[in-house]
Amino acid sequence: MIKIYHNNRCSKSRCGLAFLETSGKPFEVVKYLDDVPTVLELKNILKLLNIKPINLVRKNEAIWKENFKNKDLNDSEIIIAMVKYPKLIERPIVINGNKAVIGRPPELILNIL
Repeated sequence: MIKIYHNNRCSKSRCGLAFLETSGKPFEVVKYLDDVPTVLELKNILKLLNIKPINLVRKNEAIWKENFKNKDLNDSEIIIAMVKYPKLIERPIVINGNKAVIGRPPELILNIL
C-alpha cells in the first residue's frame, strides 16, 4: 500500500495528498508530527529514498538553525534530531513498495505511482 508522511499545515504536502487522492489508488496517511517515525523507520525511509539523513532535514526550520546548523553531526545524530523534532523532516514523503520520493515538487510523486 502507498504511504504518505503528511503535514496538513504544509501546502506542498497537501498538494502531494491531492495527487494521491486523484490517483484512485489506496493509500495510508501518516501524520508524522503526531505519529513520529522511529529511528528504525527513518533509516528505512532514508534507504528507500537513497539519500543521506542531512538531505531529509528542513534546514530553514528555526529548530535546525537554533540547535544544529553549525554543528558537525554524524548520520545517527541527525536521525535522532529528526525523531526528537519531527518538524525537521522534509515533506511529503511518499512510499510505494520499495520506491520512495520526497514530493517536492509534488509532481515527483507521479514517478512512483
